[in-house]
Amino acid sequence: MSRHTILITGAANPSGIGANIASELAKAGHHVIISDLQLQACQQVAQQIQQAGGSAEAVALDVTSDASVEAALAAISRPVDVLVNNAGLQFVSPLQDFPMQKWDFLVQVMLVGVARLTRAVLPGMRERGFGRIINIGSIHALVASPYKSAYVAAKHGLVGFSKVIALETADSDITINTICPSYVKTPLVEKQIADQARTRGIAESEVISEIMLKPMPKGVFIEMDELAGTTAFLASPAARNITGQTLVLDGGWTAQ
Repeated sequence: MSRHTILITGAANPSGIGANIASELAKAGHHVIISDLQLQACQQVAQQIQQAGGSAEAVALDVTSDASVEAALAAISRPVDVLVNNAGLQFVSPLQDFPMQKWDFLVQVMLVGVARLTRAVLPGMRERGFGRIINIGSIHALVASPYKSAYVAAKHGLVGFSKVIALETADSDITINTICPSYVKTPLVEKQIADQARTRGIAESEVISEIMLKPMPKGVFIEMDELAGTTAFLASPAARNITGQTLVLDGGWTAQ
């Protein structure tokens, strides 16, 4: 198995998707680069991985800033083989009450930021003749929910962006794909439960059973190891001809 250097954005929360993917990939022997806004938080996650026997480093990275992206790529110890675009945030509000500055910020992080960082690593991937770009999308890249207009718009855009870049990189051993899970029990989703309960005027338990899990025939949250395993597969030689695709982990949601 090839050992890769994998840069993961939005990976500073120990209980979040990015940190868990990083931990699992490090266990498989890859070198992981933990990136997020706050360097100290990234270092703590990297240290935990190192203490468990993995290879990791940390770098501060703001995906909304050209200067930050350039500085981060200059600061890391080795070239990026695999980019995992995971940085994200949520804001729940009816459009008429949605602050446009916040709306724009969500799109800047989850769509424009993905393009910015992908654009920055592609020349090196081309030069070395290998690259894997893996976007952490969402079920909301395929379907919609009320009160999430910015998030849904950004995630839908991510799927289209990935298809374009797949065509632009088809002449090389570079692939780009988007993993679209339905709800994963993370701090971001925990906050959504409270936000949705407030916005809809219902109990948090009802948000979980009726809003989040009801559309999924399997009726369970997606687990971290499913995301990590799918990411590892997309970085493996077996997936070298999978590109521009949307891999949906949704418990049957979109089969209906």
